[in-house]
Amino acid sequence: MKYFCGIVLFVALLAFSVRPSEEACGYEACPQTKPNMINIHMVPHSHDDVGWLKTVDQYFYGHKSNIQHAGVQYIIDTVIAELIKDPSRRFIQVETSFFAKWWAEQSETAKSIVRKLVNEGRLEFTGGAWSMNDEAAVNYQSVIDQFTLGLKFLDDTFGSCARPRIGWQIDPFGHSREQASLFAQMGYDGEFFARMDHRDKNNRIDNLNMEMIWDASDSLTDNELFTGLLYRHYSAPPGYCFDVHCGDDPIIDTKSYDNNVQSRVDDFLSYVSGVAKVYRSNHIMIPMGDDFQYEDAQVNFKNMDKLIKYVNARQADGSTFNLFYSTPACYLNSLHESLQTWPNKTQDFFPYGSDDNGYWTGYFTSRPTQKRFERDGNHMLQVAKQLSVFADLKSDQQKEDLEYLREIMGVMQHHDAITGTEKQAVSNDYDRLLYDAILGGANTASAALRKLTDMPDGEFESCLNLNISECAFTADNADNLVVTLYNPLAHTSTQYVRVPVKNAKYQVTDAKGRVVTSELVPVSPYVVDLEFRSDATEHDLVFKASVNKIASYYVKKVSDAETKKATKATKEGKLKIPSNKTESDSDDEIREDGETVVQTSTVKLVIDNNSGLLKTVEVNGVSENIDQSYGIYRTYDSGAYLFRQYHQADFEIQSEGVEFTVYDGVQVKEIHQRFTEFISQVIRIYEGIDRVEFEWLVGPLEREEEFGREAVFILNSTIASNGVFYTDANGRQLLKRVRDQREDFSAGLDRQPTAGNYYPITSRIALEDNNKRIALLNDRSQGGTSMQDGQLELMLHRRLVRDDGLGVGEALNEEKYGKPLIARGKIYLILSSTDDSTTVERLAEKEIHLPFWKFFSKNSGSTQSVVKAVPSFEDFPQTVHLLTLEPFNDNEVLLRVENFADHTESKVVSFNIQSIFEYLNGVEIRETTLDGNLPLNQLKRFKFHHDSSGRQPEQVEYFTAGHKPLSAQKAQEASDFSVTLQPTQIRTFIIKTE
Repeated sequence: MKYFCGIVLFVALLAFSVRPSEEACGYEACPQTKPNMINIHMVPHSHDDVGWLKTVDQYFYGHKSNIQHAGVQYIIDTVIAELIKDPSRRFIQVETSFFAKWWAEQSETAKSIVRKLVNEGRLEFTGGAWSMNDEAAVNYQSVIDQFTLGLKFLDDTFGSCARPRIGWQIDPFGHSREQASLFAQMGYDGEFFARMDHRDKNNRIDNLNMEMIWDASDSLTDNELFTGLLYRHYSAPPGYCFDVHCGDDPIIDTKSYDNNVQSRVDDFLSYVSGVAKVYRSNHIMIPMGDDFQYEDAQVNFKNMDKLIKYVNARQADGSTFNLFYSTPACYLNSLHESLQTWPNKTQDFFPYGSDDNGYWTGYFTSRPTQKRFERDGNHMLQVAKQLSVFADLKSDQQKEDLEYLREIMGVMQHHDAITGTEKQAVSNDYDRLLYDAILGGANTASAALRKLTDMPDGEFESCLNLNISECAFTADNADNLVVTLYNPLAHTSTQYVRVPVKNAKYQVTDAKGRVVTSELVPVSPYVVDLEFRSDATEHDLVFKASVNKIASYYVKKVSDAETKKATKATKEGKLKIPSNKTESDSDDEIREDGETVVQTSTVKLVIDNNSGLLKTVEVNGVSENIDQSYGIYRTYDSGAYLFRQYHQADFEIQSEGVEFTVYDGVQVKEIHQRFTEFISQVIRIYEGIDRVEFEWLVGPLEREEEFGREAVFILNSTIASNGVFYTDANGRQLLKRVRDQREDFSAGLDRQPTAGNYYPITSRIALEDNNKRIALLNDRSQGGTSMQDGQLELMLHRRLVRDDGLGVGEALNEEKYGKPLIARGKIYLILSSTDDSTTVERLAEKEIHLPFWKFFSKNSGSTQSVVKAVPSFEDFPQTVHLLTLEPFNDNEVLLRVENFADHTESKVVSFNIQSIFEYLNGVEIRETTLDGNLPLNQLKRFKFHHDSSGRQPEQVEYFTAGHKPLSAQKAQEASDFSVTLQPTQIRTFIIKTE
């Protein structure tokens, strides 16, 4: 086969070299269309998952065909060979990660051929990110990063002709408003997808609304994006799959007895006639492809060539159909030139229901530990990128490690990775890849810290099991320990640091030798008792740290005896109090009538002693009755994708009998609760922190022969929310949800009222009335809802018994260490007056998403540290976030800043970045689109007109940059480095350095 392909490529190359062609890419390379005809844009494509049933490498190399016959390297090989044969042929390449892997193995001759195909618009990149990312469980920072990576590879390899113009999100299971906003900010002209709620789709078919203008942000101007829904998924028309994976009839012409040209053309035109009736223009797009198709592309193109020939031959007899090879970009260009108006869309496309009993809302939570691990990967990536810039790391190994972490994080955004909808073996491989990548990033960060601190021999070790208070480095080395903290945020942050240590007396000092208040807190016994937990430490050393960018704290044992604790046993549990209190005054301060009160100077918690549950929360004088517990759905046919409630009665909430213990420390107060054998939590409040932390431990979940379990966090309040709640979009926008309602159609939730009200929660869910507001912030993607007024629900963990029939082919029944999965995580509660700004929630989001990264070293004897100069970002206004700082090219740095507040929380803010420019030895600075690869002064993207505009456009119009792009050189005045940010605006700069 390989020899055969080589001959084909050689023969094709000969033809390629003699056939005259004129290089023109982009819209200039689009085929000619015909007025007064139905122009059928036939789009050859292959959808190649970056891991799903097989691992990334197994898909690329074609390994494990017994699982799925798919080999991406052969797809690209044969597509290139076929494109060469005929200049009218087209193909779109989507997943840059696979293409980059293929490209690295090609000869210079092959590369020159591909460059020519790209420059002539015959091979067109669409989407262009490292992977086709999910849109529910991803955080916007990681989406931007993986688009930056993919588009940078294309730009570096091919130049401007390879820049995608279309978002091609054909397989994700629902679509985010923020994703559309990001496409607009990157300069894309539109996007297309294939999955939409079946009721929404039917409604749009009936009303000619299959294509629309998506108003993607309430805060940003000119943030509209043309969006289209494919008619029939992303597959070829029924009966016209010409791929070797299919069994459809080929087109047989000549004098063969089996000649079927007439019937095949008749049936095809009948199908496209039906398609044309539900779209507004005289252009329709017909995808020709599916998962991992075109492995023998000759079969596909030979039959498509015939179909084009015989469909168009009928024009001589009056047919009004014109069929040709095209691309999504060329199709959209035709729509833009048609000067039509289009309906409007504002909200998102969640949740996705494929039928009334099939809401794709389970994957919002599936594989909860992997969802958290992905967040850890992003955390390390941001730390390593920033430190690489500050330390000016140059070695090839450091660059390779950082690039590998970028790439694996790009893989993790894939719609079968972060979603948890892959086979278990593939999930294990994702974990392996991410673990290796994080270690490489940690090595890079450590190398940078050795340059930036006065510890050139410091270990700067990272511990990845701190979520279960386990760290081998600190277990035996807590005496003379250096804890170096890195803050990836722009502003100085004050956070409490927890270090796993053995029971002893410790002293903590800061970089100036001053003693820092610290205390030893017992680790929850339910964590200590985890069988796989190898560490002997049963305590966390807790202290408060304030860090601008880098700060070191010094831990040493002191000779005092172990801290003594008085203990009083009650029927409600064990009450632990500090040694400086007596039993009598503990009753006054902690115990009241039938209640246990735990409080700091700003937060007060009341526990009902009879039920053991939280009863009241008060924050800064705002008090609310809050009943918090856990619920279990007993589900029959949920799967990795779907959440299906079997019966309404199969849902139980723990309402009494909760065991609890209180630790009443100086800086931290904790309530350790046990709900069932498989659910426990710690409610935690810190002095000076105006939020309540719930650290949950769930698993192993019970499982019957016929029923699985899905565990949820439930919070009830008296807030009169009237069916309204709010959820975030990928950590950015906040969207209003109304229970049982949709923006454009009747929901129809009789069969699945709960699953149909679930939404993706990647950073927060909130509800409010005229007086109070409650927000829950989480540390990973989860599904969430508000099924009753005043109630919030987050799904934490799932263990199921059967597959849901949507392709993955196995039940979601994760095991770790040979036993059913146990997951641990955090949820944060913020209670406030409705009149208070929600900026405090956004500030908390940033600290939760990017907290201090802890590095551990042995103390060589110094008790004070000196950090070499790093730039200060303190001049940034409070709502300005340092979204990205990373090495971009040799002698180039990418800087991305964001006003994270929306139009209800902030006004325009301004600041100056000259000091950062000078710190980096900047020579010149230029502004780009969001992804960093297109100069902002070259932005020119399609503008479409709304039906409601009341006018028919007379000529094509475009969006250009909404402000004057920043462009400056070293010698210019400070005022030339001023940056202004509208609410939620992100601006991206490339700084060329000496």
